[in-house]
Amino acid sequence: MSPRSDSGALARPDDHIDAPEPSPGEAGVTQPKLGFVGWLRFAWRQLTSMRTALLLLLLLAIAAVPGSLVPQRSSDPNGVTQYFQDNPGLAPVLDSFQMFDVYTSAWFSAVYLLLFVSLVGCVIPRTKHHFDALRARPPRTPVRLSRLAGYTERVLPEGETADAAITRAASELKRAGYRVERYDLRGEASVSAERGYLRETGNLVFHTALLGILVAVGIGGGFGFAGQRVVVEGQSFVNTLASFDSFNPGRFFNDATLDPYKLKLTDLEAVYETENQKALGQPIDFTANVEITARGSDETTTGQVKVNHPLRVHGTDVYLLGNGYAPTITVRNADGEVVFTDAIPFLPQDANLTSIGVVKVPDGMPEQLGMVGFFYPTQTTLDSGAYSSSYPDLVYPVLTLNVYSGDLGIDGGKPTSVYTLDPSTMEQLTGGKTGVDSIELMPGQTQDLPNGLGTVTFEDATPESEPNVADGDYSQSVDRFASFDIHRDPLQIWVLVFAILIIAGLLVSLFIPRRRMWVKAAKRPGGGVVLEYAGLARGEDPGLDDAVSAFADKHSGSTAADDDDADTDDGAGDEPEPAATAPEDPESAGEPAKPTT
Repeated sequence: MSPRSDSGALARPDDHIDAPEPSPGEAGVTQPKLGFVGWLRFAWRQLTSMRTALLLLLLLAIAAVPGSLVPQRSSDPNGVTQYFQDNPGLAPVLDSFQMFDVYTSAWFSAVYLLLFVSLVGCVIPRTKHHFDALRARPPRTPVRLSRLAGYTERVLPEGETADAAITRAASELKRAGYRVERYDLRGEASVSAERGYLRETGNLVFHTALLGILVAVGIGGGFGFAGQRVVVEGQSFVNTLASFDSFNPGRFFNDATLDPYKLKLTDLEAVYETENQKALGQPIDFTANVEITARGSDETTTGQVKVNHPLRVHGTDVYLLGNGYAPTITVRNADGEVVFTDAIPFLPQDANLTSIGVVKVPDGMPEQLGMVGFFYPTQTTLDSGAYSSSYPDLVYPVLTLNVYSGDLGIDGGKPTSVYTLDPSTMEQLTGGKTGVDSIELMPGQTQDLPNGLGTVTFEDATPESEPNVADGDYSQSVDRFASFDIHRDPLQIWVLVFAILIIAGLLVSLFIPRRRMWVKAAKRPGGGVVLEYAGLARGEDPGLDDAVSAFADKHSGSTAADDDDADTDDGAGDEPEPAATAPEDPESAGEPAKPTT
């Protein structure tokens, strides 16, 4: 005990010597330097820690958010073009940060690769440690079981020896799914049992499957492709490179892998809300009915493409991205010759499918002709006098056209969008400030073009078997189009497999307890023998105490004739799991091994 001073405070021992203060010219404590290799080792350990892996996983999720806020060139190139037109100041700034190519951007790829490396660095050491633990013996029985959770004592059953009781305990624990090892320490027989290493197995399966998803997505995206095509009812599309409106191949894609099947859109069914007046006209369902013809075959198979229900055909997934109307417009010159006729997809602008489209007539006229049209499925007039659509289905369809003549800008070889018209090099002939009314047509009607250029006709697409528009039924008078996304990912099935493994591994790691249990025949000073029971949990295990008590009651109350009864412990069904190598000190044998990262 240290002596006390006169004030009562503890005083320093007489032989205590304070460390001498360093002289002004003498250096203080010198800290060790890591050096280049040391810093590399430190950076690697930080990168491969589980905390860093979780942080990178969160960053990857955050980095994917911009991909859902702005259109992407890989899936919606027309939307990107429209975004540049609507936001001429903001779009170039976002483009400089690769916001329109999020999933192939440098910063997204950096997070992706760092997460990949971090998971590899986490999984490999933990897997090695886990395999070593599976081959190790259960730890030796601690000397003082009373220090552990759920400790309880029972009287040795009458007529049974301590050795027989321990042998029976080992058998019952083994049937309950524990891996057991018998020990005889200081003349006291005991059994050590452990289970729950399946929890760590599930944890490793979870992280390995997550790593597998990263690999499958990366490789599948490299060898796959995504292409878009607009198809009008009655028209066909062939799965070849030249047939796509836009095409985004993977880094390792080879067009020789394309299977040129033919897809024909027979009809597009749209269902709208008609009973609830508050939601009148809201879309309920869209169904694209298609016919598929394989290469070198005359047989066709039918299929359906719905929203969020793609059609799997010839190794590709066909998604329904959007739909709208495609009025068939015919233009004749002054001599009555047909110089243009086609079904033109009009792009919807609102929920009631008020749509805009462009007609370009490059030949057959004194000058090239362009028309900007607005289509209204159910035309109504606003208070301002402007037209609008009040319902998305064909009830009173009207098409209006503004005519331009001049240079369409397509002869110079520069690609232009079929959905836009540049009027800067053209003269407006109708609408706007020209003083000439826009051309207004309903299905089946024809009007003259200005300046005697010819006529334009809004064709009636009603099948012969359906009521004619003369009867007031316009439901079949205008063809519809469907916008398809054709996607191929050769490793898609592996993504599904790894996703299932992730869920399975997570459930196993959450609900299987990892615990140890000991039974010892302890000698008492008076010469008697009692059975001691105790357990130890790795992590949270609120049922451990009850499990120890239940086993103690069952074991101490049973006899040799009851050996066939199985333990009903709450962790039954688990695989036998070994623990870390038994420590040399029996006092610390019950301490769980610390996890590695």
